[in-house]
Amino acid sequence: MNISRYCRAWCAALMLLTGSPSLLAATPDDQLIVGMNMNNLLTLDPAAMTGNEVVGIVVNLYDGLVELDPRQLTHVRPALAERWEISADHRQLTFHLREGVHFHSGNPLTSEDVIWSMRRVLHLNLAQASVWKSYGFSKDNVDQMITAPDARTVVIQLPKPNDPQLVIYSLAALGSMVVLDSKTVQANAVNDDWGNRWLTTHEAGSGPFRLDVWQAKDVLRMSRDENYWRGAPRLTRVVFRHLQESQTLRLMMEKGDIDIASNMAIPDVQALRHDPDLTIDAVQKGTLYYLAMSMKDDHFANPQVREAVRYLVDYQGINKTLMAGYGTLHQRPIQSGMPETLPDPGYRLDVPRAKALLAAAGYPNGFDTTLRVLADQPFLNIAIAIQSTLMQAGIRAKIITGTGNQIYGAMRERQFNLLVGRGGSGVEPHPHSSLRSLVYNPNNADSARLTNFQGWRTSFYDAQLNQMIDQALLERDSLKQQQDYVAIQQRYDQLIPALMPISQMTDSVVVNNRVQDYVSHPSATTFLRDVWKTPNSLVGGVQ
Repeated sequence: MNISRYCRAWCAALMLLTGSPSLLAATPDDQLIVGMNMNNLLTLDPAAMTGNEVVGIVVNLYDGLVELDPRQLTHVRPALAERWEISADHRQLTFHLREGVHFHSGNPLTSEDVIWSMRRVLHLNLAQASVWKSYGFSKDNVDQMITAPDARTVVIQLPKPNDPQLVIYSLAALGSMVVLDSKTVQANAVNDDWGNRWLTTHEAGSGPFRLDVWQAKDVLRMSRDENYWRGAPRLTRVVFRHLQESQTLRLMMEKGDIDIASNMAIPDVQALRHDPDLTIDAVQKGTLYYLAMSMKDDHFANPQVREAVRYLVDYQGINKTLMAGYGTLHQRPIQSGMPETLPDPGYRLDVPRAKALLAAAGYPNGFDTTLRVLADQPFLNIAIAIQSTLMQAGIRAKIITGTGNQIYGAMRERQFNLLVGRGGSGVEPHPHSSLRSLVYNPNNADSARLTNFQGWRTSFYDAQLNQMIDQALLERDSLKQQQDYVAIQQRYDQLIPALMPISQMTDSVVVNNRVQDYVSHPSATTFLRDVWKTPNSLVGGVQ
């Protein structure tokens, strides 16, 4: 008997009976297999991480003091801190840690680990330090501002007046201030690097999962911590697989080889929409797609050139033809859906107007430049569309593609001309979150290294705008505060910013229906500790 022919015939018959190909290739009941593009997964160090991909991993290896409820983002839930208080003068936050929490190493978690982890972020001064520096923290004052009166109490003094609720939102949403096992990290530190090199590929957390292995651009595996303080997760293992090609992700979802697919091209997502075994989970995020200009470049330091570029983007065409499933038209720095957000200004492609502005700026024949972009969609298609419309006014932009480290790395070093990117945070449910990430730049010096602020990356600086943002944050009258944020957006628009929002991000994730209690999070901090899967023997009614 030809065994292979017999097997093929049996499989075909089974498909006819059940109508579901997922029975032929199912992932284990106790494991979650996630397919994603890992090109931008560069480090697992919480202090250095950039991009949504790594945040979704870090928050499952570590715990923070508090966390945002994914179903109600303005609701802050207890985590390592079981309760907290805000002082009457709004200058002090006191957190009370729960007892009995241990790191994966077995070391007990104490307040000393909390303050050491916070000190580490400021002393390393990597990507995640920017937010905390905007609150007035620095490596020089953090020891005085964050203290531990006892093993279960952490006191945070705010270095300057601020909205304490925003600080709590940041502690809950960013993943930057997760708590590290200070003893383990220090034991693996090299040349006073605070363990940065070691934490690039290791972890020292207290989260629901332990890191087993990470092989860059291949696979990352984590297994559950049986002694997790909330109780052991229902999944024994989570596997993230690097799958760069969208069609590969689509095929593997159809076959049941993976449970969740992210970073998939929208045509492939749409092709799976009618599959009864799959669900499309679309979440609008505060992150914005944008075109950035470097004001270190003499061309773009000229406001007339920036205004010309403003009219050389086909916003409506890009969003209609390229962004379906990726994002929706948005031209303001504050994310949509907030009462403070102004309506879009309605900018459109206007080549004659752009040519007149370029001529007035001294470039009647345009100029040569470069346009950096990730070699992924929709970024590359956006860049190609912008390259075409720039050319119509004589701006000849050579496209440079690369990985996240190559493209955003150049932006963090302020070594770029034009760049199509995505950012803006918006993870905290507060308008200041978007402004801080896209607009705010309290120190334009190269030495400031505010690398997580897109405003600093573009060298866009306006002292009055910074002051307006600071004042709005402290305004206690809600109506006056809303008016302040309207004025900020108006001034930002009048200054012809170096970063032009194009579209607000929609994140489309494909999920197999066997996966239960998976809740996508607008801030990318998707918790996997409560996720479980319907046993494969029950799929399609077969028992």
